[in-house]
Amino acid sequence: MGFTLLDYLVLLLYLAATVWLGVHLGRRQRDTKDYFLGGGNMRWWAIAGSIVATETSTLTFIGAPAIAYQGDMTFLTLTFGYLLGKLLVAGLLIPLYFAGSIQSVYEILQTRFGRSVQRAAAGLFLLTRTLADGVRLFATALVLGVVTGLSDSWTIFLIGLVTLLYTSLGGMRAVVWNDVLQLIIYLIGAGLAWWTLVDRIPGGWEAASTMAEAAGKFNVLYWSLDPRAEYALLAGLVGGAFLTFATHGADQMMVQRYLASGDKKRSQLALIVSGVVVILQFLVFLIIGVLLYCFYRYFPPAEPFTQVDQVFPAFIVHELPPGLSGLIIAAIFAAAMSTLSSSLNSLASSSLNDFYRPWFRPGKDETFYFKMSRYLTVFWALLLVTVSFWARGWGELLEAGLTISGLTMGSILALFILGILRVSATSRSVIIGMVGGVAVMIALHWSGIFAWTWYVLLGTSTTLLLILAAEALNRRLQIR
Repeated sequence: MGFTLLDYLVLLLYLAATVWLGVHLGRRQRDTKDYFLGGGNMRWWAIAGSIVATETSTLTFIGAPAIAYQGDMTFLTLTFGYLLGKLLVAGLLIPLYFAGSIQSVYEILQTRFGRSVQRAAAGLFLLTRTLADGVRLFATALVLGVVTGLSDSWTIFLIGLVTLLYTSLGGMRAVVWNDVLQLIIYLIGAGLAWWTLVDRIPGGWEAASTMAEAAGKFNVLYWSLDPRAEYALLAGLVGGAFLTFATHGADQMMVQRYLASGDKKRSQLALIVSGVVVILQFLVFLIIGVLLYCFYRYFPPAEPFTQVDQVFPAFIVHELPPGLSGLIIAAIFAAAMSTLSSSLNSLASSSLNDFYRPWFRPGKDETFYFKMSRYLTVFWALLLVTVSFWARGWGELLEAGLTISGLTMGSILALFILGILRVSATSRSVIIGMVGGVAVMIALHWSGIFAWTWYVLLGTSTTLLLILAAEALNRRLQIR
């Protein structure tokens, strides 16, 4: 059918609404606590919705259906690991965040290991977040290129500009409440896509489920001890738990949301509820992929798909009625912008509180830092747009984004585990362990020995061992 004028109007209405909300909420900001933490009194259910929406980038919206279309539903095992990881964060790490007054999670490391470790961890976070979200931004450009025929460059620019406007103007309040709006939009979009697929498949759900069952599409549990098996039961549960332990416990983007709630128990509730919602959400997206498999068995595409990530976007554009296509494309925009806006706000927060404020401009008043926060948001938006142009050819988009996080976040998580265990170590030993841990993980990635689902666990273990070894060597040299 193609994208119609009505579809464009629906999409433009959504984009205008996000900018308006950013402008409206930005009027209440007075200082960096407002800008980065929403004043520290946001509702727990809004925080929960924001966590889910932030986790749900375009990689989820188009990547999860692509995985089920090409394979089965074993990816779902990973989401149960996610829930286990969130329980660990809620029980072990969130109490640490509310023990003092912080805006950046890496300020905790400064108290424990010194300023150099704080900057090293924050710098690694900035690198990881920039690369991972560059992939996510390109993923959205890929989708919208199928829809509109626009070049990747123009699409990336449009997404970056709209997200920058409401994020820089509205701060954390705009980010969280836009996340809630975006969550509602993309869940409605996913539900309508599901309903349309069932309606279009001859015989409806009964015929589709019979075909999918015969093809093994509903397989969830996969037992294998092969370390290269990405979604085997142990890889999903253990690997997914450690991945989430790191990305939700040692990542400024998520920790900001807990701090924005202003209360330990509210943030714990928000995080745990988000874990349950994410399981249900991935179930929906995976079943959409299964339904797409059945649909294209009945109605093969005129030309074979060159990339599996194009399957869902192609269905949206060519098979859905006018208006509905626009709504679901708006949902894809929503998924992308929710993650990108959260990333911009957290990148600005970390760069201000971990580097700029203590290093370059200490002792300035809040008005100065508040203004600088917006400048830093613009800087990171420009950098993310630049990185997104390099994301071509990085393989399956969902797995590429998660792989980047897996290579580095284990080393950061190791530092927080040391803090929990109250293990003493010098700044020098900690930095040696971090650098060595990341180097080992990069080598393991290129070797292909382990699936990306094991990366965080391996990175955490390697970093801890290297820190302890460096510290033991240092003490032995001191004795001599």
